[in-house]
Amino acid sequence: MSETAASLKYAPYFVRSADQTIGDLESYAQLVRKWQAVQNLVSRETLNQVWTRHFADSLQILPLLRAGDHNFMDLGSGGGFPALPLAIALKGGPQRFVLVEPNGRKASFLRTVARELGLAVTVFARRSDQIDSRETPNPDVITSRALAAMPLLCDWMEPFFASKTRALLHKGREYVEELADSGAHWHHDVLMVPSDTDPGGVILEITNLRRKSVR
Repeated sequence: MSETAASLKYAPYFVRSADQTIGDLESYAQLVRKWQAVQNLVSRETLNQVWTRHFADSLQILPLLRAGDHNFMDLGSGGGFPALPLAIALKGGPQRFVLVEPNGRKASFLRTVARELGLAVTVFARRSDQIDSRETPNPDVITSRALAAMPLLCDWMEPFFASKTRALLHKGREYVEELADSGAHWHHDVLMVPSDTDPGGVILEITNLRRKSVR
């Protein structure tokens, strides 16, 4: 099986042809390998598994999207997962992506990929709590992968959550404990979608996020 096969599974959701999308993903993979020498974008163990461990893992968000999901916010973007593979898959559509990455070098990498591939991406080289919610449209979708546990993620997401907002979060086996912890301080509706790439992992769909009142 070719290394691109896992990503091609999501080709029905690509805006452009599979060849165009895979070509841009390959350019992205080359940039990851180039920048990895000076900036730790992915773990050394997964550098040679970019297509399966990172691209396919990111693209599994595509079937969960709705027709009106145009504005995306990705927290703690790091090397760009899942936001940049999604931006590549949806290139040419109405979707716009805001990537939040406080590490200056990683933010520079994200901007380089966006510029070279012509992606509809804006990068904020700040922490999410340093971004005024008026600086960016209320997101339809918030994404995050391998950033923080649910209680902290809820803190970071809440200022940007509108009534229509959904969070689609990559989570590993610890998600049940994390949801219990976040439930102590937060109301949220949760849908758990089994991960295509991580046995025991899930994509958590979070809606109606609001802080519990203190009595």
